[in-house]
Amino acid sequence: MPLPGEVVVDGLHDDVEVLVDRWGVPHVYAAHRRDAFVAQGFQAARDRLFQIDLWRRRGLGRLAEVFGARHLEEDRARRLFLFRGDMEREWAAYPEGTQEVVTAFVAGVNAYVGWALEAPEERLPPEFASLGHLPARWAPEDVVRIRTHGLFYNAEQELARALTVRDLGTEAEELRAVREPGGPLDVPGPDVLRGLGDEVLDVHRLACGPVGFAAAGSNNWVVSGARSGTGRPVVANDPHRAVTVPSLRYLAHLEAPGLSVIGAGEPHLPGISIGHNGRVAFGLTIWPIDHEDLSVHELHPTDDGRYAYDGGWAAFEVVEERIAVAGADDAVVRLAFSRHGPVVHVDPRTRTAVAVRAAWLEPGMAPYLASLGYQDAADAAGFRDALAHWGAPGVNQVFASVDGTIGVQACGRVPRRTGWNGALPVPGDGRFEWDGTLPFEELPGRLDPPSGWATTSNQYLPSEAGVVTTDWYSGARHERLAAWLADDDAVDVDVDVDVDASLAMQADVVNTHARRLLERLADLDVPAEVDPWWQELQAWDGVEDAGSRAALIAQIWLRRHLRPWLVDRCLERLGASADPAARGRLVREDTLFSDLRPDLRMVDLLDDDPALLADGVGVTLRAAVAEIEDRLGPDRATWTWGALHRTELRHPVLGAAGSLPAVPRPGSGDTVGLSGHDAEFNAVMGSSFRMVVDVGDWDRSRVVNSPGQSGDPRSQHYADLLEVWADDGSFPLLYSRAAVEEATTDRLVLRPR
Repeated sequence: MPLPGEVVVDGLHDDVEVLVDRWGVPHVYAAHRRDAFVAQGFQAARDRLFQIDLWRRRGLGRLAEVFGARHLEEDRARRLFLFRGDMEREWAAYPEGTQEVVTAFVAGVNAYVGWALEAPEERLPPEFASLGHLPARWAPEDVVRIRTHGLFYNAEQELARALTVRDLGTEAEELRAVREPGGPLDVPGPDVLRGLGDEVLDVHRLACGPVGFAAAGSNNWVVSGARSGTGRPVVANDPHRAVTVPSLRYLAHLEAPGLSVIGAGEPHLPGISIGHNGRVAFGLTIWPIDHEDLSVHELHPTDDGRYAYDGGWAAFEVVEERIAVAGADDAVVRLAFSRHGPVVHVDPRTRTAVAVRAAWLEPGMAPYLASLGYQDAADAAGFRDALAHWGAPGVNQVFASVDGTIGVQACGRVPRRTGWNGALPVPGDGRFEWDGTLPFEELPGRLDPPSGWATTSNQYLPSEAGVVTTDWYSGARHERLAAWLADDDAVDVDVDVDVDASLAMQADVVNTHARRLLERLADLDVPAEVDPWWQELQAWDGVEDAGSRAALIAQIWLRRHLRPWLVDRCLERLGASADPAARGRLVREDTLFSDLRPDLRMVDLLDDDPALLADGVGVTLRAAVAEIEDRLGPDRATWTWGALHRTELRHPVLGAAGSLPAVPRPGSGDTVGLSGHDAEFNAVMGSSFRMVVDVGDWDRSRVVNSPGQSGDPRSQHYADLLEVWADDGSFPLLYSRAAVEEATTDRLVLRPR
């Protein structure tokens, strides 16, 4: 929203300058540290008011208040998962000063809301008029009470594993997902599996699902000055989240006495979680800690309000809450809690209730807020020390300081499970309890690794402290990055890992696991009618360019045709049931984040029958080609991956008025340059934000944030970065005052009242 040159803002001590550069990045210059965070909140609301207002309503369970009764069930679900503990303990669990920073940021948001409401038709984003409501003012507690926007694991995996083990057996479960560390699968409560079904987590899905976010991963790496070729370290990060309009990430630069930090965070939060502070650069990926357990409670024979615990009967805590409903009377909802957490499912028939025990409901676990602890870290050691306060989500941080020190550190609060590992639901009768958390000092991490580099991509990371989870992402991206950083001859890229080489690798689309699967099947004598297609796949280098026909064939064939065939043959081999629901868990929809390791296991299981495999390739490849022709037409010259696999950003409220043109996308859920797609082949998952920091020569750092910094369709910065992103481009992340001044296109002074 265009602003006058000056705006009066409540809560400021002194004038604050906000310089917006040509790419829409606000650079805040304040005389007081607190004022910098007030200005950050004001500017975030200026660019993303509808987005953050919806975030608040969704998280607090207050959608029905403006959107009507159809959102009541969502509101009830989200209220189940609010933080409900003591606020004094909550604030004390974060780095020192967090409450003051959050209060300042919220004051800035509210100041913008107040300014916009003085002339709502002119100043509010158009979504508010379209939906017929006004933005709300915030309380600091809103920021920390909301937990369901975080990235938490692994209730869904527990349930899927339980149902697969029950319906198909433990051998079939090994073909559904890869557990790391592996070994025999211990089933701690076989009886509890009998009453479970997919619907057990419906309430949990409502609480943690849209309006919002899907699963997520990331890549990051750090290299020493010797490895970069410049004498300076390089830090690179490209978080993988839903590709949306507006973007999830928001770039900002804050300057004040004792504070100098630039990079990206999320628009509803103060501070910077990915970026640098002029002394230390930092970037994070998800470290998928098992933060959730399903507790299956035995209900009292005649009283649904009590459950078995420790040899007796405990009472559920029941809370009644009143929810305002637009156009109707208030609704009263009942929320039930066991000692293990929110009750999400009750089955009177089987006399069971299921509760979700979530570490992220404990004090200090508001997602990413602990990043405030490292905003002013003086060196690598100080940065690492600040990570001891990190609660959620679990992340792997890479970092480097101007003295040349580099490092990597896993952080987050990991529940300690003694005698069990959280891979399956457990009885909630007191036998399976958490014993505190794993100590930070024992979590994986190292300073100045001898190799001169470190990288993480959500892959299996052993921990001497104990099992943090058994469910990790595919190692395909990590294998590709590790080979590149180690200067493996098999990876034909630059030796020096500088800014330009890192930007290129963030866009790398080599599918290593697809190539591995093809190599496993290379010696098969396939039917003559599909041999030309088979030879094209075997000659393919695994590069999933938008213009590649082989990439198109491989993607359609592997998941949509070969995998179901493999599942059916393997279930026959195991003598397991072909129940459609159970079979579907093995077929898996994994196009957002792929994992071909189970497919490789299934090929291994059938490897003793090459004739069967050859026949399967013939049947499934023929069907894949027929599907491509049905989708793209008979002209095979037009058959490319990008003709089908495209990103079309669709505005959820304004429709065509806020949506953006489709752009072809390379890559897939298997590649470093991740680009996962939905059922319509809309590439909706990936790195809409990418950053590479040249540590010490800060103005040479590069970044992109698609489609633009603003969420207001009327802004010049709404979609000005979409083409840059689609072309795998970037722009400078300017840090020095002189460079910022030269690129400034908009100046604003915020004055105290």
